[in-house]
Amino acid sequence: MGLNLVVLVKQVPDTANITGEAMKEDGTVNRQALPAIFNPEDLHALEAALTVKDQYPDAKVNVLTMGPPPAVQVLKESLYRGADFVALISDRRFAAADTLATSYALKCAIEKIGNVDMVFCGRQAIDGDTAQVGPQTAEKLGINQITCVSEINGIDEGKKTVEATRSIEGGFEEVRSGFPVLLTFTDEGYIPRPPSAIRMLAYKNASTDVSSEDFDESYMDGDTGVNTNLALWDIEAINADVANCGLSGSPTKVKKIQSVVLTAGDIKMVENTAGGIAEMVHDLIADHTLG
Repeated sequence: MGLNLVVLVKQVPDTANITGEAMKEDGTVNRQALPAIFNPEDLHALEAALTVKDQYPDAKVNVLTMGPPPAVQVLKESLYRGADFVALISDRRFAAADTLATSYALKCAIEKIGNVDMVFCGRQAIDGDTAQVGPQTAEKLGINQITCVSEINGIDEGKKTVEATRSIEGGFEEVRSGFPVLLTFTDEGYIPRPPSAIRMLAYKNASTDVSSEDFDESYMDGDTGVNTNLALWDIEAINADVANCGLSGSPTKVKKIQSVVLTAGDIKMVENTAGGIAEMVHDLIADHTLG
């Protein structure tokens, strides 16, 4: 039996193209005003898993995402690149989940797959930048974890171990871990492969049976149709406790949200000398821009 790999991916708002309409008056994100994309570091995690599959052809790459119906697009993109199985974890009761509730749902979905050797995910998502979901999922599964991985150096199927290089402050370190293990990836070591034209033709109509009527938030609108290429898992399918999902399972409370727009108050020229640069640094420290 080959390696059983799981990749956790997320569809996120494109924060690189934020406009003045990106925030609503109540301070929440206006998702309809932002295009949705494949979370960048998750793409690198997917490439790492596909690279392992290239080296071990009997490996299976399973891709999971939790989100509203439109999130099915990142699953289709995963199929285009070489994933073997994909599942959308989607249920209106997952709405308003923080990282704790999200990692719990992902943990349940991974357990549904069963007998997993390695879990791959991006270090963090660009919409939240918490870097919490991967480590929390590993903790809930009770498995090893290696964070900030730039590259997998080798896998020993017999000993069920993996060696990886991880980024640390000031350099890199090499780590060995036994299976099962969760790895979070940076964007340093893998260049995501382009979608395969053949697989795009094969999976272009891939979808799952989920309708906007199942959700109560406007950005979740959409009917993805019916097709067996994509699995749809709700709370019951992954055997999750409703009390630990969505808002009820999210202890994080937002006290205040403020939209901050930076404007230049004045322009100050700095002399291109050691003294001029030293003065600039001193001024930046004085107004708490640095330090």
